[in-house]
Parts: sequence; structure tokens; C-alpha cells
Amino acid sequence: MVSGSREVDGAGRAFEPSELPAMVRESGLVEPTYPLSGRLAVATSAEYEELYRASIADVGAYWAGVADELEWISGWPASESLVGDLAQGFTFFPGAYGNVSVNCVDRHARTSPNKVAVHWIGEDGQRRAWTYAQFADETARFAQVLVDMGVTKGDVVALYLPNLLETFSVVHACLRIGAIYNIIFSGFSPSALADRIVDTGARVVVTADETLRRGRTISLKATLDEVLGDLPSVEHVVVVRRSANPQVPMAAPRDRFYDELVAETPHGAEPVALEANEAGFIIYTSGTTAKPKGLVHSGLGFLIGASHNVRYALDLGPEDVYWCTADCGWLTFPIFELIGAMAHGATVLATEGALDFPQPDRLYAVLAEYRVTKIFTAPTVLRMLARQGAALAAAHDLSALRLISLVGEPLDATTWHWVRDHVGDGRVEINNTYGQSETGSAWTSSLVGVTPAKPGSCGPALPGHDYEIVDAEGTPVAAGQTGYLTITQPFPTLFRGIWRDPERYRTQYFSRFGPSRYDSADAALEDEDAHVWVIGRVDDVINVAAHRLSTMEMESALLTVPGVAEAAVIGVADELKGQVPEAFVTLAASAAGTVSEELLSQRLVEAIGPIARPRRVHVLSTMPRTRSGKIVRRLLRELVAEGRARGDVSGLEDPEVLAQLEKEIGGS
Repeated sequence: MVSGSREVDGAGRAFEPSELPAMVRESGLVEPTYPLSGRLAVATSAEYEELYRASIADVGAYWAGVADELEWISGWPASESLVGDLAQGFTFFPGAYGNVSVNCVDRHARTSPNKVAVHWIGEDGQRRAWTYAQFADETARFAQVLVDMGVTKGDVVALYLPNLLETFSVVHACLRIGAIYNIIFSGFSPSALADRIVDTGARVVVTADETLRRGRTISLKATLDEVLGDLPSVEHVVVVRRSANPQVPMAAPRDRFYDELVAETPHGAEPVALEANEAGFIIYTSGTTAKPKGLVHSGLGFLIGASHNVRYALDLGPEDVYWCTADCGWLTFPIFELIGAMAHGATVLATEGALDFPQPDRLYAVLAEYRVTKIFTAPTVLRMLARQGAALAAAHDLSALRLISLVGEPLDATTWHWVRDHVGDGRVEINNTYGQSETGSAWTSSLVGVTPAKPGSCGPALPGHDYEIVDAEGTPVAAGQTGYLTITQPFPTLFRGIWRDPERYRTQYFSRFGPSRYDSADAALEDEDAHVWVIGRVDDVINVAAHRLSTMEMESALLTVPGVAEAAVIGVADELKGQVPEAFVTLAASAAGTVSEELLSQRLVEAIGPIARPRRVHVLSTMPRTRSGKIVRRLLRELVAEGRARGDVSGLEDPEVLAQLEKEIGGS
């Protein structure tokens, strides 16, 4: 295979397997089990390599070919495919005009009006669904509601919403009229919510009255009301009735119910023609360590790249029933469901609440009930399934499932094989991908049915994505060596800046290696098969007595111990060595009392060497994790260093676990 970092100054550097970490060295290629559909542009690994070379030799031409499959309003084909570069700013297809909503909703409503677009499943068992005809009608009419409120192209609409059917129509209504939407995670605190609305200056906020999470009622409207007095820009609040609780306070004329507004609006708004590089949405990164960054993504650029990403990572077809388990507040959901999957006219599922509540087998039950063929989820979800044991999987008919794709953090090989054996009976394809909020796509991924997987890796780079792995001086490293992962050419989903803060954009992403490379701040290596292994944030590579150790490698080693369900490793200060590892694990129920700290420490020594012996191993009842499934290692550092969590915890899947973790870590 080939990759963006394989060639150095025109001559390849020799691959040295002795340099590889054990987790990479011990993994091997697994040939695809997913049958070729004929929908992809390539059918073999050799054809992929040829396409990849051509795509990065002329990225503009490559992406023009992708964009040509979409519906354009005017200016297509564009006279230029790519203008500018990472250093000076870039545009794809300047002067071409289209509309995201038309491509994701209208064109499928014309051809398949009675096909189900979205199934919605409430945590309490409620079921609702929209066909593409209903989806198109709701979207156009709510777009007119926004127009009647005075929203015009370039205005920001804030969406403080959980996963609901109406979330789909509200997003596409914004895209239909050229409004810039900002989805704010429904689990955020009042202050985190206010920070984002103040930054965007949104005049309209769309929220829900209430939602459910693990049996608890979460009052979104009440949370918004707490801070509305500090949000002078907000003129209108639209409330979706999820619970229809009559006690939810409504302040007329500012507050109106979504369903009433749509019912009063008989005609839908016509789509607005948008230039290919105009802003489509803002998504904020975490604000736990600094002011949240509002990443600005192009509307049509994101559509082009997300559609491409979904094609290769999921190969969605008309026969598929597809489920992305993410919360709509994280970028995974727009890429792989709201926009990317809708661009392909898919039938999708959207679920409220936790995947293991009210019963631990809820995920399996949904897969079986809807005969789901493909699912996109997080590695932590798969580790949760492994922790529950094989009996739950065996109790459900999962015969329709053909593909599991993932993003969020690396998937360890132990869990990869467990899922393949017990959830998929050895036939389900597992595709672990990698991306960031900034990249707007999971740009490393197996090409489903074409390129082999490698348990633990993030796959090869998708066509149209050029990169280099470099050392601290910016020199490309040899294959097998760890370095900084950088992006060297633009692609359509790459973010276009930070909202109202161009200087922060330049200093944060283009200072370490200069203006010609986007700095991901992730540490990675490329193996002999051109698979990319993202081993963690640069800050998560621990420097122990001048030895750089990967936290991912240590976590993977711990997960090979029978009974270990989850693992996290952090670096803590040490007077002699600078840093030493500290480890945390959770155990499967069947392993309680059988796995000792010494056994776990010894496994790290055996797998990596004495230098990796941890200062301590904590056996915990659970891990602090976000709703998207990521273990929040920052909180583990705070609990070790200070005995408490001091950062923003509103994004946690269950903030109440922190009190228990304080006791467990403090008593270790």
C-alpha cells in the first residue's frame, strides 16, 4: 500500500519492524468479509493504491469528481477546483452554488417519497418515524418559520437539542435557507450553553422541553431559562415537545412550540443557493481547559466530504437499515447520519438515552428489532458489550448485522476479536476509523469490502487526504516510528477557521510546523501496510526517563489480561524519572476478585519492559466517559493529583460516578 508519509524526499525510508510497538507488531491483516457491492470506485487493494496516488497528486481534480455526483444549482462544473492552500486559506469550487438540504432531503423525497428516512426510538419505548416525503415537508415548513422570524443567510441558529426527529428537520431547515447552525450538546451545563450562544450571537434558539437519560428527566428548557437573562441576542425560543409536560414554563411571545409553528405555516421555504465555501455550521470543542473553540465548517464542502466518507467507511445502499449511536451534539452524528448518511438516501435510526438502559441489552434489542445491517458507534460501546459477556449477544438475532464502523478512540485488538467472535459470528466486518472535529471526517478508514482491516489500527488514509508523520523538527519519520500526525493538503471537510478568532486558528494549528502543515496534536505511526496507528494526543505520550511510551500501547496490553474490560493510562509526575505511568481498569463481572494489581503491573512489564511498570493500578467500578464513549483521562489525572474533579463535567455520560471514583481512587 501507499500513504502520504511513505515517500521522503523522493526516496522511501526502509521499514524496520524492530521499531514497532508490540501492539502493532503483533497485529495482522484480516481480509474483508463484507461482499463487494459495486458502489465503490475500487474493488481491490491495488486499485485503491492507484486511486490514492492519483487523488493526492491533484486533490482538486479528485474532489471535483466526488462533487460531480451531487446536485448543483449554478456554476457547475466550477472553472477552478481548488484555490489557495493551507498556508493562505483555501476554497474548493469557487463560484459553484448548491444546497445541502436539497441533496440530503429533496432529491430523495422526489425519487423515494414513501421510504422511511428516520426511525426514532425513545428511551421509554416510544416509536416515531418519518418518510422522506414527511421529512421534506417538515424541513421546508420549519425553514419558512425561521424566515418569518427574520433569519437570513449567515445568521446563527443555536440548537440545544437531544436526538429527536425534529433535530433532523431543524438542521436541514437551517441549511435550506443558509443559516449557520450550532448544535450544542444537550448535556452541557447552563454556563457552557451560555458561553456558546454568547460567542455566536444567535437570535433564535431551538430546544426541547425535556428528554430522558437513564430514567431521569432532563429539563432542557429550564436549563436554557437559567441563562436567558444573560443572552441579549436571543429573540426567539422554539421548543420541541418531547415530554409535553404542561409545567414547562413558556414566556410569550418569545417562546413558541415547534409543532404549533409548523402547523401555522402551510407553505415551505424555497432552498437558497449557497456558494460552495460559505459557512454551514459551527461546532465547539471542549471548554474544559480553555475558552471553547467554535470550528467553522463549510456547508457544501462538508456535504461533499461527509458523503465521500460514508461511502467508503459504510458503503450505504438502499437495502440498508443503519444506526449511528452518537449524540447529535458531537460531530460524529452530522458526518455519519444527519448529512453523510442522508446524502445517500439511507434509512437511519436515532435513539434517545443510554445504550444500556433500561436494560443492559438495549443495544442488542434495537439491532434485532429493526434488523439493522450497519452500525456506527464508539470503541467504548464495544468494550461495554464485551464487559457484559457473550450471553447477552447470543440471546438476540443479530443475523442482519454486516458492518460495525467506529470512531472516537483506538479500538484494542482484544475487543476487536471478541466482537468479531461473539457479536458477528466471525463474519461481521469491523472498521475502526480516525478523525477530529477539525477534519470534519474520519479520514483514515478501511475501504469497506476492499482493503484489509488490522485490529488496533485506524486503517489507511482515504483517497483525497494527504498527510505526513514528522518529528519535532518537522522532518518526516521512517515507517514504524512515532511522530506528530500532520495534514499537508486541504480537503473539503477540513474546517475553515475559528469563529471570530482567526489569530487563534493560526497559532493553535499552524505554529509548531509552520503554515504549510495542519498540526493535529496527535501522535501516530504508520506500519508496513500503510495503516495509521493513532496512539493518543501528543500530551498522552509519556516521557519516562527519556523513554517515550504510548498510553495506547499500555492500555492495549492491559486489555489482554483476561477479565479486564476497560483500561486507561495517564502520566503522573515523578521526581526521578520525570513521569511514570498510572493505570486504571474496570473488570468484567465474572473477573471480580481474580485480577490483582501485581498481575496487571507485570503484564505491562512483560509487554513493554520494566520502564512501563506503573506507579499504581486502580481497579475501578466504572470509568468517567463522555456520551460519545470516550474515557475522560483528564478527570482521572485530576482525581489522582487533587482528589477531585475540577474541570467542566457536564459532558459526562453520568456525572454522578465522580463521587464514587473519588473514593475508589483516593482509597487505592
